[in-house]
Amino acid sequence: MITRRVLTALGLLALAPYPIAARAASGGPRLAPPEPMDFDRLKDLARSLRDRAYAPPPEAPASAALDALTYGPLQEIRYPPAHALFPESPYPVTFFHLGNFFRHPVKVYALEGGQAREVRYGHDLFTYPADNPAKDIPDGAGFAGFRFQKAPAGQPGDDGDWLAFLGASYFRAAGDGEQYGASARGIAIDTAPGPGRSEEFPVFTRFYVSPAADGAVTVLALLEGPSLTGAYRFVARKAPHVVIDVACTLYLRKTVERFGLAPLTSMLWYSEGPSRFLASDWRPEVHDSDGLLMQTGAGELIWRPLNNPPRLSVSAFADHSPKGFGLLQRDRTFDHYIDDGFEENRPDIWVEPQGDWGRGSVQLVEIPTHQETDDNIVAFWVPADPPKAGADSSHAYRLHWGVSEPVTTDLARCVATRATKASWLAQSDRRPGRANLVRQFALEFAGAALSGLDPERAVVALTLSRGSAEEVGATWAPYGKPSPWRVFLKVYAEGPEPVEMRLQLKAGDRLLSETWAYQYYPEAAGTVL
Repeated sequence: MITRRVLTALGLLALAPYPIAARAASGGPRLAPPEPMDFDRLKDLARSLRDRAYAPPPEAPASAALDALTYGPLQEIRYPPAHALFPESPYPVTFFHLGNFFRHPVKVYALEGGQAREVRYGHDLFTYPADNPAKDIPDGAGFAGFRFQKAPAGQPGDDGDWLAFLGASYFRAAGDGEQYGASARGIAIDTAPGPGRSEEFPVFTRFYVSPAADGAVTVLALLEGPSLTGAYRFVARKAPHVVIDVACTLYLRKTVERFGLAPLTSMLWYSEGPSRFLASDWRPEVHDSDGLLMQTGAGELIWRPLNNPPRLSVSAFADHSPKGFGLLQRDRTFDHYIDDGFEENRPDIWVEPQGDWGRGSVQLVEIPTHQETDDNIVAFWVPADPPKAGADSSHAYRLHWGVSEPVTTDLARCVATRATKASWLAQSDRRPGRANLVRQFALEFAGAALSGLDPERAVVALTLSRGSAEEVGATWAPYGKPSPWRVFLKVYAEGPEPVEMRLQLKAGDRLLSETWAYQYYPEAAGTVL
């Protein structure tokens, strides 16, 4: 099925056919003659392209073979580990085949000793049934993307990969749960744009891939788009969880409305919260991530459960010198999904800024969806003073892909956000001057800070942007032990505007929990879905 991620890969770049060079000695892909390349040279190339008028690259010519390579036939295609680039490396490189959804090849180069050699496609590199349309793809057509395998051919794990680049500027890694889930991308330009504008998807058009050294793999990537060009360096390590150090220099062709650094993309159809009323599926929950976690420059931890909102939503959390932010899959219980996709093992992605990012905001974009094939969640950092047309802008950050909480703390975490379906109050309960549409929330908190404390003596500090709340209080959850705590509250609000909610647990002046932040839509609550 076509996902939002797949759609961004369409209409990007095509490479013209070229003569085939000598086959690499390993029996793997053919390699072109060498040319010098390193990160500084890549920056020079990106800068020179910025100073030229942007011209969209030519699209791949129409091909009946590509048209026929839909989901099913593509699933039949295998790239044998024995044909890998850098076959003796701990993490050999294999390639994604072009197809109906990925029609536009990217240039991939083998980079060793400061010399880059372009990797040439040959249809004999892949294996597929005799009637598969891939047999009609000519040599020199190119690859859709590439990935790093877990092990060389003939060793355990040689049929699995842990880091992949495929489509626009998207890339993803498998966490220590051995699962893919949420993705990262190079840059987000005008995501959730204003009227008359559309989101721009700059693309990685060239990759320079080096063999593993000292347990790390290095990828250089050239980014091109109507508004900017860029040079990226990715240094990735696989254990104990995947960590990718990202450095980039961006060259602005023009000023953009929303300049999104370190963007993350994920999917939430419904969870145990209010979005579960959207469920038209037999599974209890369907999502790759269930919340946005932020650690502010002042050290505050903010947990924002994700929504599947009734309309496009953009939330901004102002900050200065953030310590980190990320999309997390906090719910790690199989019985909450009961799916053979094992969503409980989806990796978190945590962004750790390197250096001082100054003032700006973490922005969260939530897009309505009625299916799990849409990537409808985006999070990124927007600087308060984004670079202007003609400027150069350098940034560095570290991405952590794991299944454990990225921030160590004794503060209690919100481990579940639940809510009743909205109901109208009985006539006898209505009061003049008070909204009569109500939803009851039940939040669950767990953490060392709660140990030995009585929840009924705790202070539940709650603020609402509008509406009112009643019957707010904490108690023990009925699990036969004092943790986790359960917090109940009833929220009264009407009308289409969302209610911004923030809640903390305290013992006197002592903070016991992270900040729970939520965006509640009364209009959705009052609708039978």
